[in-house]
Amino acid sequence: MPYGENNVSARGENMRINGDRLWDSLMEMAKIGPGVAGGNNRQTLTDADGEGRHLFKKWCEAAGMTVSVDKMGTMFATRPGEDPDALPVYVGSHLDTQPTGGKFDGVLGVLAGLEVVRSMNDLGIRTKHPVVVTNWTNEEGARFAPAMLASGVFAGVHTLDFAYGRKDPEGKTFGDELKRIGWLGDEEVGARKMHAYFEYHIEQGPILEAEKKEIGVVTHCQGLWWLEFTLTGREAHTGSTPMNMRVNAGLAMARIMEMVQTVATENQPNAVGGVGQVLFSPNSRNVLPGKVVFTVDIRSPDKAKLDGMRARIEAEAPKICEALGVGCSVEAIGHFEPVTFDPKLVATVRKAAEDLGYSHMDIISGAGHDACWAAKVAPATMIFCPCVGGLSHNEAEDISKEWASAGADVLLRAVVETAGIID
Repeated sequence: MPYGENNVSARGENMRINGDRLWDSLMEMAKIGPGVAGGNNRQTLTDADGEGRHLFKKWCEAAGMTVSVDKMGTMFATRPGEDPDALPVYVGSHLDTQPTGGKFDGVLGVLAGLEVVRSMNDLGIRTKHPVVVTNWTNEEGARFAPAMLASGVFAGVHTLDFAYGRKDPEGKTFGDELKRIGWLGDEEVGARKMHAYFEYHIEQGPILEAEKKEIGVVTHCQGLWWLEFTLTGREAHTGSTPMNMRVNAGLAMARIMEMVQTVATENQPNAVGGVGQVLFSPNSRNVLPGKVVFTVDIRSPDKAKLDGMRARIEAEAPKICEALGVGCSVEAIGHFEPVTFDPKLVATVRKAAEDLGYSHMDIISGAGHDACWAAKVAPATMIFCPCVGGLSHNEAEDISKEWASAGADVLLRAVVETAGIID
């Protein structure tokens, strides 16, 4: 079925979700795996994750959906369509959190998907295509790296064996923990085919709030390179080694960081770069480091720009080090290609926001999401909700009920439009 086969805007203002019910569901889920400062710690494959899954399953079944689980523990809750041969429209995100996570990151998208189905039931809406609400396993990657693990296996980016072998800091494997909490399904991963995939998520950045927009229409997801540098200097006493006799790996690192800032700044718009992790050795206050290891994170939705930034950084860093007598090696340890979301689905989201009278703007996702992997196997897009101060991966993460409802209203319209309403 072509996108937009049935125009839903004519059904009027009554095609909205129940904002109070969505908010109540969010607050009820937040009681599971409470954090220490008002947020959540519901890391993947913990007992708290298992408890959250059971609650979600109960709610889905109460809404008339059938819940299936694949071999990665990803949950698929299906509302049947009228055409048994029509591929489903998928909508979802993730229920797992960071160790000090908020109540909305990921969870909003899953429970808004549930609310879409509940509202379709309330409004007596039938669709040609089935609608499937999805809870992807281990999006965060906080306990088991890498992030977006289950959707990566689904899209063929990772193998099942690779995923099962991932270890947490205590040495426990993903595969063993999946069995332990009782959420190892029997469905083959990636066997499902999608008509389309929608993901609703908090922005995790400050742009929408600063621009006073209710809806982010997500057009792209940034690609990234993580470049791990190892600089080799000479350990020496910080007090007794003359300045002209130092082989200072720390100074080389500082100059590379400044260079990365310059490269990112000169590649505007839509490019970022910085360093979030630094390891000094021996990391003593009165010893110049003999070795410094740090990771440069560069991102852009433009592949040519992204790869150009990498090439320039890798070309300039050795020159900086050579001038100081410091050894330099670099390894690419992480990479995602930029994603351009499906233009027809993006247009469907934008029109839904317009029909509902919500202020909106096009936006690029700075973070990775399951939608980025889903886009490898099906048309996909995202909707963003503002978050206060752009704060996320933090227990103080916050949104308003009104923001949550607005994005879910848009999600409802976009999903129903794409699934094909049957009168």
